Formats: sequence, structure tokens, C-alpha cells
Amino acid sequence: MDARATVERACRAISPVLARVLVEQNARLAPSPARDANLAALASGAAAVVTGQQVGLFLGPLYTIYKAASAVVTARALAEQSGMPVVPVFWLQTEDHDVVEIASCNVPHGTTYQRIGVLVDADSRVSIAHLALPDSVERCLDQLVDLLGEGDDAATHLARLRRHYVAGARWADAFAGVLAELFAPEGLVVIDPRHPAIAEMVAPIHERALDDAEAISAALRARSDELAAAGRPAQVHVRPGSPLAFFHPDGAAGRRVRLDPAPGGFGEVGSETGGSGPAANTAARVHAREELKAALARDPMSFSTSALLRPIVQDTLLPTAAYVGGPAEIAYLAQLPPVYRAFGVTPCVAVPRAKFRVVDHRTKKLLSRVQLHAGELERPEAELVCRRPGVDVQARLLAPFLVAHAELAAELGDGDAAIVKALDKTKDTVAYAIGKLAENVARAAAYADAERVDAIRRLQAWLAPGGAPQERVLALAGVAARLGDRPLVERVLAAIVPFDGGALRELA
Repeated sequence: MDARATVERACRAISPVLARVLVEQNARLAPSPARDANLAALASGAAAVVTGQQVGLFLGPLYTIYKAASAVVTARALAEQSGMPVVPVFWLQTEDHDVVEIASCNVPHGTTYQRIGVLVDADSRVSIAHLALPDSVERCLDQLVDLLGEGDDAATHLARLRRHYVAGARWADAFAGVLAELFAPEGLVVIDPRHPAIAEMVAPIHERALDDAEAISAALRARSDELAAAGRPAQVHVRPGSPLAFFHPDGAAGRRVRLDPAPGGFGEVGSETGGSGPAANTAARVHAREELKAALARDPMSFSTSALLRPIVQDTLLPTAAYVGGPAEIAYLAQLPPVYRAFGVTPCVAVPRAKFRVVDHRTKKLLSRVQLHAGELERPEAELVCRRPGVDVQARLLAPFLVAHAELAAELGDGDAAIVKALDKTKDTVAYAIGKLAENVARAAAYADAERVDAIRRLQAWLAPGGAPQERVLALAGVAARLGDRPLVERVLAAIVPFDGGALRELA
């Protein structure tokens, strides 16, 4: 990558309106001279490295930290290599309405992991920006106290969470508050796109999405076909003729519905499933294109972006030199060239986020005891438990049988074909039965070692909960209780290799 060309291509001052909004939004966060300097730099023409994430409970999965840290390190590297200012920015995905996806998190607890979550309305379809944390968040914090123990690192992290995750606080504010504290020294800038002034700036994009819905959709579907032919299935399904914008028929804080082509315009998809307001409990309503554009003009907040439109908004508002994303995001960015062309926006560089597996001292000791490597813990428990010497049932039973069977087969080899067939069938049946017996004996012997079984279960709960990568399942809280939250951030920042986020690395 030519860092200077990448940064030069992106550099431009953000609009005064956006600069004002960013200062306003970030002023609510923990004080940070570095963040203040970055905000001033954006207003003066610095480039940006952007990443983003849903605003999950207690920061959501562990990879949220890796994303933010990757943006910081990428911005530093581009600044150093280009000699020009580059600012890390975290885009809060507050337009999303999938509150169930963000309402819980997982914390390791002994030989398993515990899911904790707040009570939410699964059918609300209201953008997360307009939702407040329910009273049950206090119960979740109390659960964390029990799960994390009484160590100093656990207490520090819990105090940080309690400052922000308060019943009645906005989901976005709680998430941004914790994230900004953890990355205050690095000056990570946070942006919440669900803001009236930003909505006005984005309205022309939504208007184009409505006007050119059919052409954009057709180009996207053609691109998806190209990717599929190359063995790269599209990550985001494209519906024929549908605009890439969501509509809020009852206003900004109302339900968010998809728009699909229908006779006379576009029909609401989702408004017939309940809720409140005039869109509730009715058949899907149809709106003429001009009617939707009039609604957009009256209230720009009545529209919000889809996954495929959000990058266009992001790169229109911000001087984005690079976007840091996870594997799925990087894959769906490959779908977007026709959308960028349709909106006349230049795509930025896509940078994979860093990937880590935290293997602390306690974990290393357990791995050594059971003679396993961290990467093996994603395999089934029974396979790992039984991977040890035991009684060789096969040798003691099958080997003598095979010798006797071979002798008998030699004697009867010229006999009746039915006898030969029966001999072969008997050999297969006995071998199968002895094999199953050997498996059961090995399993029983292995599981009799309760200490080994317990160690493997603890390791799986930490390294591969539910058989999935640690970073995708566990929340920050469990790791922070062992290593400290800000110390973990510092270790992650130090371990990231710029522009080499695809490889999974172990973090001690």
C-alpha cells in the first residue's frame, strides 16, 4: 500500500456541521486531550481510519476491543508512513434495530460460560439509538459481580461499567462511554450517525437510493453473481428492486421497515407484525416513490441505512482512508463497487481487524497439564479427553481373533462361496464390535480422570466457548477480571502488526 497516496486521496476537512456534531457528541465522553486534538485535526483536513460495531451489552464480543485497537494502530501507521495526520474513528451502529443481537454477553465461569442479558422487546424494530437500557441491566451487573470475583482488576472493570450502564441510559451512550474511557489516551473519536443534523446531510443519499433503486439493485445482483462464480458467495442478500434504505413510517423513533417493490411504489415489510402507531396490525402499506421522497424532505430522520448503504454514508461524511472490519465485513465490502459507482464515492482501503486468542498464565499451566495446544480446544470435548494412553482393547481382543480367523479362512478358502461370505461378514462384525468396546473402555477410563476432564472443560470455556473462537463469544468482562481492562487494551495495541490483521495471534 502506498500510504501517502492513500492518505492524500482521503484528506479533506469535514463539514462544519459534522465537526460541530462530533464535538458535541464526544464532549459527553471521558476527558481526553488526545481526542480533542483528533477532533480539531478532522475539522482541519486530517484523514480518518474508521471502524464500527453494534452497541452490544458491556461492549459486546471481545473483538470490539480488537477492532478499535486496530483502527488506532492503522491510523498511527498511515500517519507515520505518510507524514500526514490520520485520526481513528469508531462508528456506532445505532441505526440497526436488532436489539436482541446486542442484549446479552457471555462470561466464562468455571467449566462453562454464563450468558447474561437484559429483557428487551424482540419485536420493537426501533433503531437502537432510540432505546434505553431497561431496569434489568442492574441485575446483569450484580451477576457480573458474582461471576468475576473480588480481584482488583474485576472491581476496576465493574466500576467502569456501572458508571455508564445505568437503567434509563441510551444503549449508545453506555457503550460509547466505556469505549471512550478505555481508549482515551489514544484519542479514539466516536460518531453516532443517528443525529438530526447528520440525517439532513445524508438525505441526498437516501433520495438517490430511492430514485435509482432498480438500477442499483440490478448492479448489485450482477456483482453477487460475479462473486459467486469466483467461489465467493455474497454476504448480504440483495432483493430485486429494493432501495438500500430503511423507512420509519411513524417517525424517527418508530418502527424501522424494509421497502420492497410493489404495484404503485414500494411496500413496507415489517409494519404488519405489530407495534404501535398507524402502521401497527395492518397489511403492508404501499407508498409511491414521490410520497417517500416527500417524507424524507419533511423528516430526514425517517430514513436509515442498510448494511450496504452505510459505507457510502460513512465515506461521504468522513475523509476515510481505510476501514477496519471483521472477516464478514471485508467480504461484503467486495459487493459494494457498483454502489460506490452509483453514488460517485471513491472506496477506501479495507483493512482486516486484528484477531487474538488470550492465553494467560493460568491457561498456559492448564494446557501444559493436559498436554494440549490452545488451538485444539475448538475440537469436541470427548476427542480431547480421550486423547491419552489406555487399555489396548484392540490389541488384546482383535489381534488374536484375526489370527484365528485367517487360519480358519485358509482351511475353508476353497469351500462353499456362502461360507467365504459368512467368514468375511463375521470378521467385519467382530471388528466393529471390538472397536466400539475399545471406544467405550477408552472413554470410561479417560472420564474417570475427573481432574483432567475439569481442566479441559475450563480451557474450552475460556478458549473455545461452545466450540467457537474466544473473541466471538466472550465479552471483555471475563478477560478484564484476569488481566485488567486498560492493561488488556495496551497489550492488544502493542501486539497488533499494522495491515496484517488476518492472522490469529495468541495474546499472553
